[in-house]
Amino acid sequence: MITELKKAAKKEDAGVWETIASLLSQSRSRRPEINIQKINNYSSDGDTVVVPGKVLGVGKLDHKVVVAAFGFTEGARKEIEGAGGRVLSIMELVKENSKGSGVKIIG
Repeated sequence: MITELKKAAKKEDAGVWETIASLLSQSRSRRPEINIQKINNYSSDGDTVVVPGKVLGVGKLDHKVVVAAFGFTEGARKEIEGAGGRVLSIMELVKENSKGSGVKIIG
């Protein structure tokens, strides 16, 4: 995945994918674990958020948001989809938004 992110960054001149590749290349123990509540606090309705780690299901989400992450707990998936949002893998997001425009990194 890291190699694919770097290729996408070069191809589309999208620095966001290079940044995410760099964050994912850290050891697993350093990857962030982000609660739904933090996503709720740092995003707005309609935002696209990338978490270069795992999304945990603690907290409430009160608006629609597209969340791409390395991993999700089942509770996090249910909370995001229950609020009308979407859950994607990081590579699915790269395919949908190759330029990385409007993507927020939370981590």
